[in-house]
Amino acid sequence: MFNLRLTGRKIWKQIDRSKKILLHCHPGPDADSVGSSLAFYHVLKNMGKDVTIIQGDNQIPKNLMTIPGTDKILAQNIFQIDLNQYDLFIINDSSSPKQITRLGNIKLPKHLSTIVIDHHLSSEKFAKINLVMAKYPSTCQVLFDLFQLKKIKITPKIAGCLYAGLYTDTGGFKYINTTYKTLLIASQLTKIFPKFNQLIFDIENTDEPDRLKFISVMLGVIENYYSNHVAMASISYDQIQTQKFSSQTLNNYSEVANMIKSVVGWDIALVLMEIQPNVVKISLRTRDSKTYDLSKIAIATKAGGGHRAAAGATLNQSLDEAKKTMLTIIKKNYPKIDKIK
Repeated sequence: MFNLRLTGRKIWKQIDRSKKILLHCHPGPDADSVGSSLAFYHVLKNMGKDVTIIQGDNQIPKNLMTIPGTDKILAQNIFQIDLNQYDLFIINDSSSPKQITRLGNIKLPKHLSTIVIDHHLSSEKFAKINLVMAKYPSTCQVLFDLFQLKKIKITPKIAGCLYAGLYTDTGGFKYINTTYKTLLIASQLTKIFPKFNQLIFDIENTDEPDRLKFISVMLGVIENYYSNHVAMASISYDQIQTQKFSSQTLNNYSEVANMIKSVVGWDIALVLMEIQPNVVKISLRTRDSKTYDLSKIAIATKAGGGHRAAAGATLNQSLDEAKKTMLTIIKKNYPKIDKIK
């Protein structure tokens, strides 16, 4: 809490002196990214600030469109706006500059003040002010406490945004960093935003045939390694083009890893997706985060990061090379993984 109070005061001082503020969603936006940035958008608007929020690299998924305020998100990435117009960029739920954009190398103007608010253990803390609470299960929970520090009134719109990120990034309150404090916060938010059940229903039940087809393809090619403790599904760039999967569908590839790790005995789940020739996105999940720290595996690639239970990376390799790289890193970090009964 000391880090939160000390850094939080710096954040609010910077916000108080700023006039034009930019917010974004990270590539492949999830509910914690969208919810945290929209919650801050509503707070800043209520403070009378001039605020712009952009979607970033990708469209906001349809299942997140009922989060309060999504109609305010501009369909632009960071290269389509003039950063010189802003004096503050608040970067939520992003552990590195690659989580601002993967469309190219971004160079932020020297005059632009930057604030990172995040909960990823692998955060590079690349902003001028960094509030990284690695024990928190979601960025939305970090924001709740940050708003409490300023005694911000939590309106129904703010509560709905925060709850969306809190619920989804905890896996429905079942992931390891979820605590009684998380549930107390959720209770307060649902009292303010009583339509929370409809919001979660929409997030979990807005599906399309293309996504189900993608899931069926991925589940049909699972390979097992190291005495079945590692399960991997992969898809090549050529297969993606042949199947004509939409970019919106591909953004949900991490859900496949969650499904794979649900199998008892499959302790580490990997999904590898070649989004371009020799560019492979990787999602990692584990059902046993006490034994396996996926953040170490992701960081060892030198192109990823995340949490103990959930992590990811992007490798500039062929699909076959990426498979070998990941299996080698897992074995190096857990040399007895194939001996475990």
